[in-house]
Amino acid sequence: MAPRNSLDYFKYRNAWRYNGAPHTETRLTDSECRQLLQQGGYLVRNNYDFDTAETTDFWYIVKDSFGALDELSGNTRKKVRRSLERFEFKLVDHQTVRDAGYPIIAATYADYPVVDRPMNPKVFEEMMEDFSLFEYDYWGMFDRTNGEMVGFCINRVWDNACGYEILGILPKYKRKSTTYPYYGLYYSMNRHYLQEKRFKYVTSGTRSVTEHSNIQPFLEEKFHFRKAYCRLAIHYQWWMRLAVKALYPFRKIITIPQVKALLNMESMTR
Repeated sequence: MAPRNSLDYFKYRNAWRYNGAPHTETRLTDSECRQLLQQGGYLVRNNYDFDTAETTDFWYIVKDSFGALDELSGNTRKKVRRSLERFEFKLVDHQTVRDAGYPIIAATYADYPVVDRPMNPKVFEEMMEDFSLFEYDYWGMFDRTNGEMVGFCINRVWDNACGYEILGILPKYKRKSTTYPYYGLYYSMNRHYLQEKRFKYVTSGTRSVTEHSNIQPFLEEKFHFRKAYCRLAIHYQWWMRLAVKALYPFRKIITIPQVKALLNMESMTR
């Protein structure tokens, strides 16, 4: 990840992405995209027309209201209460996650059905160093029986919005049928940002192009997140554009995760 530049974009995994809140991103001109690509990277990803009334093939998953337990189904309320009884969810500092987070995120990545990115101590340290360049909140999940941190969430914070970005929970807790860690975590964070801080919305990110997690359908079903449709434009380096054009007809049979994700994203622009 690179620090922001004059266009307020940063480079992440060789793709330029917007640094600000989703609702403030506007359409880039060809000249602006060339300006970014002259600094390196393979492509510029430009999401604009946030929460447009038109149904598009790309979207953010957002929640812009908080109805406490009353808005949830009886089954979800029960699971939230059980989760809050078992775990403590609270804001912690950057160093707490840096010190205790690697075993958690490594186990989380290893548990994904699709491995699309590396995770090792060096990658984790670089990731945590990058986070220090911007404003992030760090949430810890602590087992009340022994005080151990067993999960965390790292959230990007803007003036009046928040993005839930990095989530790690030890798989053994996810698989227990009586602990329900996701329920307490998302309930606590939604309450903090939407009710206590009065943010405009929270988001769990854009439509997945890697399909490595089922968290977004979970949030839509259990916590009434919704799709905020937007438009997606991708601007490539000339050689990358040729490669995408050549590979696109074979997108359904390609199995390399990074290439498949890129071609999935290209299909969403068409």
